[in-house]
Amino acid sequence: MSLETIISSALTRPDEDQNALVLMGGGARTAYQAGVLHALATILSLQDGTTARKFPFKILVGTSAGALNAAFLASHASEGLQAFGQLASFWTTLRSSQVYRLKVPAWIRSSRIAAALFLSQQVRAQQSLLDNTPLVDTLHHAISLGHIEQALQEKTLHALAITASSYSSGVHWTFCQMAAGRKTELWSRPGRRADFQPVTIEHLMASSAIPFLFPSTPLWVDGHREFFGDGSMRQSSPLSPALHLGASKVLVIGVGQPERAGFVGGNSPNVSGKPTLGAIAGHAMASVFQDTLQADVEQAQRVSKTVRQMPREIAAVMPYRPVDVLAIAPSQSLDALAQAHAEELPRGTYNALAGLGALGAKGSPGGAALASYLLFEPGFVKALMALGEQDAYARKSELIDFFM
Repeated sequence: MSLETIISSALTRPDEDQNALVLMGGGARTAYQAGVLHALATILSLQDGTTARKFPFKILVGTSAGALNAAFLASHASEGLQAFGQLASFWTTLRSSQVYRLKVPAWIRSSRIAAALFLSQQVRAQQSLLDNTPLVDTLHHAISLGHIEQALQEKTLHALAITASSYSSGVHWTFCQMAAGRKTELWSRPGRRADFQPVTIEHLMASSAIPFLFPSTPLWVDGHREFFGDGSMRQSSPLSPALHLGASKVLVIGVGQPERAGFVGGNSPNVSGKPTLGAIAGHAMASVFQDTLQADVEQAQRVSKTVRQMPREIAAVMPYRPVDVLAIAPSQSLDALAQAHAEELPRGTYNALAGLGALGAKGSPGGAALASYLLFEPGFVKALMALGEQDAYARKSELIDFFM
């Protein structure tokens, strides 16, 4: 996050404190977010002694599969804390077949060359490895766009922001849907721009179009059509949309890990010590989805601490405002969880990844990293949600302080 972002976001100070929720991307891994938020609902209910508490966030910002979670919550925001329970229920009933299709013969497991040739034909035919048209139907049934607008008009929410990356121009766009009468200046930074557009299923498909795995989606910007892919690509400042939209507190839930076990050294099944194909693919995915978040959070916290330490009379006349940022991310390896549940993958997907050597061997969690983005199956989802709840309860005091 640039200092310019923090300064410009402070020029129009909000009339009231606005809590923002920022949900990062990561395919099936984002079920972890549903677990964190489900625990958060329980924590807040116990604090208030009631489940009737209003929805605790005014700004929702999502990227990739995190955008799907953000839009789902926006469509249920009028239900208050129950929205988090609805999100958890959605994830527990989800299956890979509701997200994507891949039909491959079982014999490709026996030859990496045959697997590569077969899958390359698939990519040439549909410009991606997987067909994600089932996701369109799933989102239409799960997310009511009308309810999002209703939540905005009722001022339950002030803004929903969805991010996507343009293959056509290389620009990282944030599409904002806001309540009528809200005044926020659009922002334009090198490689990053914002636009006011009602969020549609097309925006969600664009934001969640994982590179190489899912096809691009066309959207209209600046009066012309551009093709978009996963919003995590080129996302240098994941917190900036929340700040531009007036957030005073930001809870960000990522699904990455600073260290990923099993990629190198003695944990690798490869006696030469070289990374397997699965390890390389998982590392590439992790780089696309997560590596900028920690640095952005640390910079926001550092700048806010500096502002708070200024003499009051100086801080009052400067174009800065401190922002509280609380970040939650998995405390355990999601790669290891994926390895334990890899056999839950649809048979075609399993055969394809096995044929490419992208599942690794038992005890090699790094080899299943790629599979972790595609495992929309009950065992893995429930394990992720349980970990999310565990991590939220471990941070209970911080979460309570955040909402004080």
